[in-house]
Amino acid sequence: MTTNVQAQPQAAQKITSLPPALILIAGWLIPGAGHLLLKKWTRGLLLFISIVAMFGIGLALKGKVYSPNTAELLDMLNFAGDIGAGLLYIVARAFDLGQSAVQVAIADYGTKFIVVAGLLNIIAAVDAHSLATGRKAS
Repeated sequence: MTTNVQAQPQAAQKITSLPPALILIAGWLIPGAGHLLLKKWTRGLLLFISIVAMFGIGLALKGKVYSPNTAELLDMLNFAGDIGAGLLYIVARAFDLGQSAVQVAIADYGTKFIVVAGLLNIIAAVDAHSLATGRKAS
């Protein structure tokens, strides 16, 4: 006679003593920093290189960096994506990088690169937070 015991899913272990909120904020401010604080060196460096390269390519293609004071829905959504890049966005706005309006056809691609870099950074920061809280196994 055999008993059928169902295995319970085990929660992942916390891998740091740092506060998860610090991991989240660091990961948002500096791409890959949350993973670097968790000693996930390869993942952190790949995220840093990817996000900074995407943001830089977007600027090189004359992409638009959105400002928060607009009333159009799509501009607000693009701003939310841009702000996800953390310090990259802050530096771009401080040095007036990025075009105020799309002037050439290729600039639209640049704008999308900038927005996607910010969205990827948000996903990476949340991933680092999930690792720090133990909700996700590495």
